Amino acid sequence: MSKPVVLVVMDGVGWTEKDMGNAVLHAYKPQLDELMSKWPHTTIKASGTAVGLPSDSDMGNSEVGHNALGCGQIYSQGAKLVNESIESGKIYESAAWKDAVSFAKEHNGKMHFLGLLSDGNVHSNISHLIAMLKQTKEEGLKEVRVHILLDGRDVPETSALQYVDQLEEVLASLNDDQYHACIASGGGRMVITMDRYEADWSMVEKGWKIHVMGEGDQYNSAKEAIEALRAEGNYTDQFLPGFVIGKDGQPVGTIDDGDSVILYNFRGDRAVEISKAFDYMNNGFDSFVQEKKPNVYFAGMLQYDGDLKLPEHFLVEPPHITNTMSEFLVNKGIKSFACSETQKFGHVTYFWNGNRSEKFSEELETWVEIPSDIIPFERKPWMKATEITDEMVKAIESGEYQFLRCNYPNGDMVGHTGNYEATLIGVESVDLMLRRIMDACLKMDYTMLVMADHGNSDEMYDKGFNEDGSPKAKTSHSLAVVPFAVFNGPEGTEVKEGDFGLANVAATVVQLLGFEKPEEWLESIIK
Repeated sequence: MSKPVVLVVMDGVGWTEKDMGNAVLHAYKPQLDELMSKWPHTTIKASGTAVGLPSDSDMGNSEVGHNALGCGQIYSQGAKLVNESIESGKIYESAAWKDAVSFAKEHNGKMHFLGLLSDGNVHSNISHLIAMLKQTKEEGLKEVRVHILLDGRDVPETSALQYVDQLEEVLASLNDDQYHACIASGGGRMVITMDRYEADWSMVEKGWKIHVMGEGDQYNSAKEAIEALRAEGNYTDQFLPGFVIGKDGQPVGTIDDGDSVILYNFRGDRAVEISKAFDYMNNGFDSFVQEKKPNVYFAGMLQYDGDLKLPEHFLVEPPHITNTMSEFLVNKGIKSFACSETQKFGHVTYFWNGNRSEKFSEELETWVEIPSDIIPFERKPWMKATEITDEMVKAIESGEYQFLRCNYPNGDMVGHTGNYEATLIGVESVDLMLRRIMDACLKMDYTMLVMADHGNSDEMYDKGFNEDGSPKAKTSHSLAVVPFAVFNGPEGTEVKEGDFGLANVAATVVQLLGFEKPEEWLESIIK
């Protein structure tokens, strides 16, 4: 075997020469600059078809990125899976769709759709919702309600009304004497419902009260709610407080006994907790007090956690990822170590292992989670970079592990806030920590691979300007390629010329460890 390997993912750090709003380019980052000039390096693709998304205009994300990093292959992902299922009509042939329709009909109930309302194509796509709404009318359902979570993170930060207007136009075209559909509730994705990794269950509790119970500030329409709340608190979409649509003082769409509920997000991390709230509400659920527990049929767009079988019912089969790097290394007897803070812990474990919550081997795999702070990321842009590094250095210097990996969330999580100055600090914080890991690798003679999973902090400004003349903040990911560098590799290590992506990293790791890659994997990036 060759040297042990340490793999570092700088989440959301794209590599581009675009100047305006590029917090990576303008950050003080001597370590990354050294890696991308003095050591073997290249850039690799982290978006579009390189990570299994429908087209090269689709931004990558951490989930598909870590799937690709961890399995060495390209699988159809998220939006592409759902697109294929809707286009073929297969989604409407699924047992979950048929049962959801039948349950609502048999109980004279309503069909509810809950999810992120945008075309960001990271968690959801409004086109999927519209297709299913049209199908509910074809199926003969009478009452349909939509609970909208506002984005402003994977799309421009104040674009919600664009999607609300589009949805309202579709609903108006469908409604008649036999069919009635309307928006029932909503709120910003970072305030209600879409928490992840159990970082803040109060978000899900707020969503439950708003969507299920109809408890919240009432407005006559979603447009009225958004405009009023923006004027009241100057909120961007992702932070807009929850709201309920009412008529004559009563909510128009509570979730009640005999209703069916479809969560139309396709990405798993921010869908798991609300799925637990529905699937487990009568089975020991205690993450918050559910004052109302309606008897409903609940289904997800996908099964968001294959090990937990959550949710039990789902419309589209997720990619069945096999032959992952973790499984390969376990079969070779290699001990591995994975670490991040809560916000990205699932990425170096669950997504890395092919959407699998459990380890392949308790003996050979060690996972360490650093609890994230529950605080707006721009207020503490260094996040838990120091603590992650402490654990990584300790694990390296123990000499116990042959493969170690970690994720620094700063470039992504702080980048999503749209705060350029804070994001500079986030990027610089990660760079500072790289030096410590580089020094530990030199001390123990380990090879270190440094890369990102997608872009974000490299493109912090959107097109246009605010009324005060300041650049408009961009809170979504970017299409940028990402850096890839090999530090302290075996003598003679060289990067190949070629068109590489995240899925080429797995073969690179096992080559550095002295193994031949599995036939199914893409080729290594190094000679």
